[in-house]
Amino acid sequence: MTTDPFSLFETWFAEAKASEPNDPNAMALATADSSGRPAVRMVLLKGHGPDGFVFYTNRGSRKAEDLAANAQAALLFHWKSLRRQIRIEGAVSLVTEAESDAYFASRGRDSQLGAWASEQSRPLAARSIFEARYEAMQFRFEGSDVPRPPHWGGYRVVPDRIEFWQDRAHRLHERRLFTRTDADDGATWVEGLLYP
Repeated sequence: MTTDPFSLFETWFAEAKASEPNDPNAMALATADSSGRPAVRMVLLKGHGPDGFVFYTNRGSRKAEDLAANAQAALLFHWKSLRRQIRIEGAVSLVTEAESDAYFASRGRDSQLGAWASEQSRPLAARSIFEARYEAMQFRFEGSDVPRPPHWGGYRVVPDRIEFWQDRAHRLHERRLFTRTDADDGATWVEGLLYP
């Protein structure tokens, strides 16, 4: 047992990486626009620690527009092989330009070119238009490194609630909730249990 939610996350995440057949770092990202209309989609966790949980995207996408209007989000990891899930809620901020540059440089070239070619979440009249834009980016950056597009970068969800859910027989599940409390000497976490 631990009273540190980040240590517990690290343990569960390591176990998921060993048991999940596909994308153990996949997480549902829930946002809401300025009118409160919710949206949810799957994204990939690309960094985590006590400072938060990081993902990257096109900053013109619907999720980015939601976050610009309402900088709060919820994440959900569901690891079916382990019969576990983790729910995370908190404020969202942009990662630094240096962090975005470093992660973008680590991506495969095709993914880098795709980031330039895509107007993510915008209407697309035909797949061939996107494919032509991708080919144009291949030509544009032929023989050189692909820089990070100015419209692409990372976001960090800084949690104030983290819930660990473990399946138990007869729906007698175990739910551990960690809630952040901010004090003059820094943030601390209070642990409690929830009824299943």
